[in-house]
Amino acid sequence: MSTFHKLAVSDVARLTEAACAVEFEVPADLREAYAFQPGQHLTLRRVTTGGGEDRRTYSICSEPRELAEHGRLRIGVKQIPDGVFSGWLTGALQVGEVVEVMTPAGHFGPRGIGERSGRRIGCLVAGSGITPVLSIAAAVLASEPDGEVLLVYGNRTTAEVMFLEPLADLKNRYPGRLTLLHVLSGEPQLSDLLTGRIDAGKVATLLAGPAQGVTDWYLCGPFGMVTAAREALVAGGVPDSRVHAELFYAGEPPEPEPAEEGRSDERSAVTVTLAGRTSTVAVPYSGASILDAVLASRPDAPYACKGGVCGTCRAKVLGGEVRMSRNYALEPEEVDACQSHPVTDEVTLEFR
Repeated sequence: MSTFHKLAVSDVARLTEAACAVEFEVPADLREAYAFQPGQHLTLRRVTTGGGEDRRTYSICSEPRELAEHGRLRIGVKQIPDGVFSGWLTGALQVGEVVEVMTPAGHFGPRGIGERSGRRIGCLVAGSGITPVLSIAAAVLASEPDGEVLLVYGNRTTAEVMFLEPLADLKNRYPGRLTLLHVLSGEPQLSDLLTGRIDAGKVATLLAGPAQGVTDWYLCGPFGMVTAAREALVAGGVPDSRVHAELFYAGEPPEPEPAEEGRSDERSAVTVTLAGRTSTVAVPYSGASILDAVLASRPDAPYACKGGVCGTCRAKVLGGEVRMSRNYALEPEEVDACQSHPVTDEVTLEFR
């Protein structure tokens, strides 16, 4: 089960005018707890003035060996308009400060890195979506001598490209195995493929050319870009099971669906297993989510975005039935508790 620990900030490196990389120092006795798979993320927690708390999720951009050898763990942060949390991290955070950081979570990224040969992956990312993919690409190239990566990275201008120098260094280290394409929507390029936004036309061009031989695709960025790219890949013949996506934001949450007629005042008995302990809570059929109801009695329940994007509150359905307001590529037996509402009189869940 994911838990929070207090980690000291060892470095804050400016990446662009609106983005930075925050590095945490992980003590030797916690390195096993923070061991991660490339593509995973960290949830940060901060107590608010009124005694509540804010949580935000940020992807890990470093390589596993950096943690194992030096205790370094980095995230990429891009400031969003009026973002109090991202504004603090990019503008006020100082080296030496202590931050509450949850142990790694998430399932984005290839499994068994270093255990396969001939892997060729394709990555379509935009903006801060580069953060988990930088870790994935670096790990595949370093751990698999014949592994190849096609990385297509979309931004508005060169000045907004996060990790510009680390990406160039990675290209110099693996010139024959990393194909790096910068696509800019606000600056003219020499090629139509590299000018504009990553859209269906560009995906078709990639599939007909540099993407031939790619076995798995990893998409990360805004909702519109990710969904359009997925549709274009599937339309181009890529099996949907070979397209893996991570979203940073999916828009405003949907309006709660009304309960079935005659059940608006009823409750379902939802039994959850968390950290080896089982609890049963009464959850309405509409309105508050299962996560909200569980948090009232089990504040240790894991969550971060509450938007159905990060997967921190992922749970397995062991009995009964639930409906989800949103579902972003979870396994069939899994749900995001923050998006789930009971359908049957009894539901049994196990937090993963």
